[in-house]
Amino acid sequence: MGDPTPLILMLRPRSGLQQWVARESYTLLPMVPVVEYTDIFGNLCQRMIAPSGDFSVVTSAEVMTADLVDKAPGASFVEIQHLPDAILSYLLPSRYCESDRFGDLAREIVDGVPLGYDQVHRISDWIRGSIKYTPGSSAFPLSAVEVNHQDNGVCRDLAHLGIALCRSISIPARMVVGFLYGLKPMDLHAWFEAFVGGRWYTFDPSDYGLRGGRLAVAYGRDAADVAIYHQFGPPALFSSMEVQVVLLNDPPE
Repeated sequence: MGDPTPLILMLRPRSGLQQWVARESYTLLPMVPVVEYTDIFGNLCQRMIAPSGDFSVVTSAEVMTADLVDKAPGASFVEIQHLPDAILSYLLPSRYCESDRFGDLAREIVDGVPLGYDQVHRISDWIRGSIKYTPGSSAFPLSAVEVNHQDNGVCRDLAHLGIALCRSISIPARMVVGFLYGLKPMDLHAWFEAFVGGRWYTFDPSDYGLRGGRLAVAYGRDAADVAIYHQFGPPALFSSMEVQVVLLNDPPE
């Protein structure tokens, strides 16, 4: 790096419904002061000033994750007046999820489908069949409107479209970023969750089998809320980023 650079990182997973963090480490070289806080979405964030010169961040975690993703066909739609207060923000349009522009399309997609989980499942299937999942096709986030127009995108973009379609028919939806065991090439992965039947359920338009082995790191309204790092001030040069996700006792790839 050049000059000292303020950073906000989001690299620590938290225990939740389908994952338990058993052990983790976080190493900075050289060591600098770090302040950790929890953002409005419950994500663990780390503030620091990266010094000039070489600087590395190495994290590792042993996490017990669910082998299968919870599914609930028939889970009911939750009426707005019965939603918990903390869920309401996930009904509104956001920077990359212009849900106020997708009502007609969403209603067409879910026509005749029972309200709730089955509607979200139909939306996810429609995206999978209509929008080509193309890893590496966009270097920056596309909005739901943009990805719908160009008919292809990365996992993050497909999730934006799913979120916007769900919100447009009053189903709360949020972005999730993390890691998926067996993903090739290994990198950060993005999917979305919808609030039906009184809880959050996972949907992934880029994954045909909706596999388990998911490690969620951050949640938010869209990609603007879940970046794993924010850099401020003078430009900083990042030479490399390496990600490995393995089963315990498996040899590294």
